[in-house]
Amino acid sequence: MMERMAAEFIENRTYSEIRVGDSASLTRTLRPEDIQLFAVMSGDVNPAHVDPQYAHSSMFHEVIAHGMWGGALISTVLGTEFPGPGTIYIGQTLRFSRPVKVGDTITVRITCKQKFDHNKHMIFDCLCTNQDGLKVIAGEAEVLAPTDKIKRPRVELPAVTISDREGRYRRLMARAKGLTPAIAAFAHPYHAESLRSAAIARDEGILRPVLVAPEAKLRAFAEQNGIDLRDCRILDAPHSHAAVARAVAMARAGEAEMLVQGSLPTHEFLMPVVARDGLRAERRLSHVLYLDVPGHPRPIIISDMMVNIEPTLEHKVDIVQNAIDFAHMMGIADPKVALLAGVDTVRPRMRATLDAAALCKMADRGQIVGGVLDGPLGFDNAVSIVSARTAHLKSAVAGNADVLIAPDLESGNMLAKQLEHLADAISGGVVLGGRVPIVLANRGDSVESRVASLVLSLLVTRRSK
Repeated sequence: MMERMAAEFIENRTYSEIRVGDSASLTRTLRPEDIQLFAVMSGDVNPAHVDPQYAHSSMFHEVIAHGMWGGALISTVLGTEFPGPGTIYIGQTLRFSRPVKVGDTITVRITCKQKFDHNKHMIFDCLCTNQDGLKVIAGEAEVLAPTDKIKRPRVELPAVTISDREGRYRRLMARAKGLTPAIAAFAHPYHAESLRSAAIARDEGILRPVLVAPEAKLRAFAEQNGIDLRDCRILDAPHSHAAVARAVAMARAGEAEMLVQGSLPTHEFLMPVVARDGLRAERRLSHVLYLDVPGHPRPIIISDMMVNIEPTLEHKVDIVQNAIDFAHMMGIADPKVALLAGVDTVRPRMRATLDAAALCKMADRGQIVGGVLDGPLGFDNAVSIVSARTAHLKSAVAGNADVLIAPDLESGNMLAKQLEHLADAISGGVVLGGRVPIVLANRGDSVESRVASLVLSLLVTRRSK
């Protein structure tokens, strides 16, 4: 009870109350969002702090904190605890011994070294150490200590969310710059968002849309919704199922480089796709979802959340390989693949953990190539270096996963939608494993998400060639 009451107030220690040798400490763990917030506040966008790709090639091999993030923690102790409110900074010296990386826990200890009665100045030794007890920052601070006692209610700070949705969306769009537009067959796009995505992709120079649908009905619908169909080729089809069949035939004959779902439900749309005379190839079809999540240092790829309901181990081999191939197309040379489960250890009664262990061994034997696999891993330990280090997981994948393989469609679908709707993630997806990339869409998907999927499909089309 006393600890809770103390936390509600901020109280100083006056010059007369402090003795030489007295000390106070503060402990903080560095999170990715701490680095981003410090960069936004200071304007310091040194790539060693904010560019994971550059940081990986630097002498530290990963993103590190701004040096003054640790210095700010020293200021926090001096201004809020020891001496506390009323303290005036006079001077500070700092020497940096080693970098602070995401997940490191830093302890700041401030010790009174000297007092000067004539002007109430004090000198403090300042030492910052990491979770291994190694010195990170050391120095001295000189302050004018308070002489009057101050006790005030502790101010509750507002939560801060860092989001640059438009910027992240434009960065994804920019990946299509310079690529030749692809011919895309839209199967019965009798849906406003579907038609708008086709028009935007056309205007952005991403696609040359071919709209397969009842022509008169489609033109009336487009006019009703204010959508310009200029430069869109329209192929007349009597109804939705005929439209899908015609679009699949175009893709199979090489007349279309990608297939795009329109208003037909997914299970009905996929039936002619997976039929014997459809678009199946050697590998099983699977869906990969690309997510750019605010605050996370890198995009995440999730599979499978739309095609394979309860995949077997054999199915998961293709799902993993498709996801690795997609990561390569997105510029990730050696993707780290986390095989998700509810626990991080193999449990005979939990099939997801057995499949994860088997997939890792298959990768060791060359049956899955191009990526680094680890699992079973919980979601937290797959994406959070802080959680992984807390759990004492020694793994190249844990905390640094580029690809998340869900144990089944339900878990993958729920995970993806949580990130989209609660974490403000930019998302786009494409089905791989067929003769051409296939874009699926839920009826509630935004135009932004649909266009992102078209961009990804174009990247797959061009880079696979």
